[in-house]
Amino acid sequence: MSYFTSLVTAGVLAVALAQAPAQAETPPNMLVVAQNIDDIVTIDPASAYEFSSGEYVANTYDTLVRYGAQDTTTLAPALATDWTMDAAAKTVNFTLRDGVTFHSGNPLRAEDVVGSWERVVALDKAPSFILTQLGWTKDNIRDMVKVDGNTVTVRYEGAFAPSFVLNVLAARPASVVDMQTVMANEVDGDMGHAWMNRNSAGTGPFILKTYRPAEILSLGANPEYYQGAPKMERVIIQHTPEGASQRLQLVAGDVDIAKNLDPNQISGLSGEGDIRVETYPQAAVHWVSFNQKVDALTDPAVWEAARYLVDYKGMTDTLLKGQMEIHQAFWPEGFPGALTDTPFSFDPEKAREILADAGVQTPINVTLDVISANPFVDMAQSLQSSFAQGGIDLEIVAGTGAQVITKYRARTHEAMLLYWGPDFMDPHSNAKAFAYNADNADDKYASTTTWRNAWMPPEDMNAMTRAALAEQDADKRLEMYMELQRATQAEAPFVIMFQAIKQVAMRDNVQGFVNGATSDYVFYRLVEKE
Repeated sequence: MSYFTSLVTAGVLAVALAQAPAQAETPPNMLVVAQNIDDIVTIDPASAYEFSSGEYVANTYDTLVRYGAQDTTTLAPALATDWTMDAAAKTVNFTLRDGVTFHSGNPLRAEDVVGSWERVVALDKAPSFILTQLGWTKDNIRDMVKVDGNTVTVRYEGAFAPSFVLNVLAARPASVVDMQTVMANEVDGDMGHAWMNRNSAGTGPFILKTYRPAEILSLGANPEYYQGAPKMERVIIQHTPEGASQRLQLVAGDVDIAKNLDPNQISGLSGEGDIRVETYPQAAVHWVSFNQKVDALTDPAVWEAARYLVDYKGMTDTLLKGQMEIHQAFWPEGFPGALTDTPFSFDPEKAREILADAGVQTPINVTLDVISANPFVDMAQSLQSSFAQGGIDLEIVAGTGAQVITKYRARTHEAMLLYWGPDFMDPHSNAKAFAYNADNADDKYASTTTWRNAWMPPEDMNAMTRAALAEQDADKRLEMYMELQRATQAEAPFVIMFQAIKQVAMRDNVQGFVNGATSDYVFYRLVEKE
């Protein structure tokens, strides 16, 4: 029995064996994906804040407006057919699409929209800040969002650019859920949260069939999807942490797509005539951060020296070839407002001088948390070697994605090797994460790199972040974000190193797979097999 068939459920297995031909390949109506999904902490849209959970939400839920499968770069109607914005009154009026039903069969109601957003704010999980930045609280949201028939009127507080508001409402936590079904499964006041981590309650093209953490995520087609039923009746995402195993399964025909192959594994596919590799630019930036709760890491000279202890070119020419490119600012290249300057290079002698001039005693012993999967472990080993040349000794602590991210959110790490993707397509998404901290207290949790590293930016940086958010002149606003990126390059405890390039290997008969710049723009509904 192949590895593929050993992971599917009994019902799916019967279908697969009945439909599969003699040679190893997956059934024509089923897409099987090998992927490392151990970063998932939760799959409830109100709390999902990881890359893999973002892909899940994108395929099972909808927002009023979104960057869709047919064009991931243009904001388009989704559950709302049209909208009008009054910037002076700070309101947006949305007209809901007729005839949309949830996975349960319940019709979409305007009440589901406001109820979904109220639920996000009330649960106050990691991504709730995306909505609350519009001035919404659990006490005022019913005043800020009004419904009348199939019309939803949104009011917001703050001098925001209209594009910013729409981008917020296109973000993951703005997903609309079936409130009747969700609240029918509430336990001990959790607003259905536990149930939502085992079931889907959306309007999206796929319905959750099975989810077992760090094992399998199985989706079934929604035949009633308002944009047409997907061609694939089932999508099986099987957790396969090792790229070598993914490659073997792809070559054997046990999977259709392999998502986490390293450059050597990609190059090893060149002789496989029925397999192709697609490349997708990504919005994720990769960085090392230093927790300011650790005394040895609080001197700005340590941050500055570290920027010269990364072998940027060495890594992108070898172990990261085809997966990442050098990028040293928090907003990714390819998006308006990105700073593309790369002022830092590998220079251990300069790093040692910076530390010596500041009177920093070496060696500095630091633990570096890293996800135990490719390419992160290889990156950590390269950093361990290069940092040692400057007097910073890194002890690598590897763990699953969920373990590493949970530790990071608790501020119990020392140094961290991680990545960050925008929560929504606006430069404020990353500016707030890297250049702003409203309150650094332990009990003032914020889903930002600043708070999680216990760093309070200078007040002028905080003030500029607020000012850029409020700036109505589009060109001036982008220049302000570029200035913020220069400021964090100079005076933040982060070493931003790379921007991701996603290489996905797939069987040649797979067509229509969409992999946009972020995990929120990975879509399976257009996939078909030729």
